[in-house]
Amino acid sequence: MPAVPPTHGITTSAGDDGVVEVVMDAPPVNALTAAGWSALAAALTAAGADPATRVVVLRAEGRGFNAGVDIKELQACPDSSALIGVNRGCAAAFAAVYDCPVPVIAAVHGYCLGGGIGLVGNADVIVASTDATFGLPEVDRGALGAATHLSRLVPQHLVRAMVYTAKPATAAQLRAFGSVHSVVERADLRATALGLAGQIAAKSPVIIRAAKESLNGIDPWDVKRSYRYEQGFTFELTLSGVADEVRATFGR
Repeated sequence: MPAVPPTHGITTSAGDDGVVEVVMDAPPVNALTAAGWSALAAALTAAGADPATRVVVLRAEGRGFNAGVDIKELQACPDSSALIGVNRGCAAAFAAVYDCPVPVIAAVHGYCLGGGIGLVGNADVIVASTDATFGLPEVDRGALGAATHLSRLVPQHLVRAMVYTAKPATAAQLRAFGSVHSVVERADLRATALGLAGQIAAKSPVIIRAAKESLNGIDPWDVKRSYRYEQGFTFELTLSGVADEVRATFGR
């Protein structure tokens, strides 16, 4: 597929080997707006729909991989429309990673927070830089969600501790759990991800697509349903006013 101009901080480009890079670059911290999440979902869906695509590499530019949703957008909205938009956008982006007909490799550097966990938790393979950290600071932001995806990265009791304390885990910890494929220096991250993607892209595309579909088919739980269940609690906290009280202190 041809290179696609940036849309809401999302850029797509393709190599001759069938490896497509989808890149997030939304300064200052890659916290995506509702439109940004929807643009990411659209980019991933388009990449997977192209029969020439063999592997997708999802990565980011800037200070970190992804800081989740744009809290300032939620704070500035006088009604629930921004919350509804960002929740739908996140659900669509996470599903686009999971449902992508070809493997998705997430290349993570710096921080991977909130919605970032939703992306990497649904990815097929994760490579990370030595400075990468993974966390769900949702309780400090008046929200819940993506514990579904964190549960695919770390053991259950650590999921609970990370949710309750909002403390992140390191790339080295996730490598020890087996959820991160490799940990490399930040300067080597993109090359490592593309190298791994190239290995997969060199195999039969028909078989690789069948392998992706078969692996999704034997998944022990429905990640889309369970995430939407989590999102219901965010709406409940918002309607009760508790979320606004917490978000009012965000950034102080």
